[in-house]
Amino acid sequence: MSDFYLRFYVGHKGKFGHEFLEFELRPDGKLRYANNSNYKKDSLIRKEVFVSEAIVAEFKKIIEDSEILKEDDKNWPAPDRVGRQELEIVVGNEHISFTTSKISSLLDVDGEHCKDPDGLRVLYYLVQDLKCFVFSIINLHFKIKPI
Repeated sequence: MSDFYLRFYVGHKGKFGHEFLEFELRPDGKLRYANNSNYKKDSLIRKEVFVSEAIVAEFKKIIEDSEILKEDDKNWPAPDRVGRQELEIVVGNEHISFTTSKISSLLDVDGEHCKDPDGLRVLYYLVQDLKCFVFSIINLHFKIKPI
């Protein structure tokens, strides 16, 4: 498999401790997923699975189609008490790392405090696509009851 790496993190520290969602796709195809919430005494969920080259290629396609590699986070809101969001991507020779405040909805993107709503919108939609794909893979792989 070629040079490709993806890591996404979103989280905050609040009255229930450090709550976060994180996933990472490594060059060898290892997909790692973690979700930590202490709400109602929930606990850390960790899942790992190896995915095929076709799945890695689909992740690359989603990223390249989003055009996130053209963006810059210098005008995005800094992480704050609401939380932080991080996205790190390596595709070939390109390596990007974005950090911004937690984006809960498009209302956060279009707010008055945002100097680059178009760039944040690209990030928002890419993250939605990536999370959906990761959740699908994890749910399919770790299905407890067969259909």
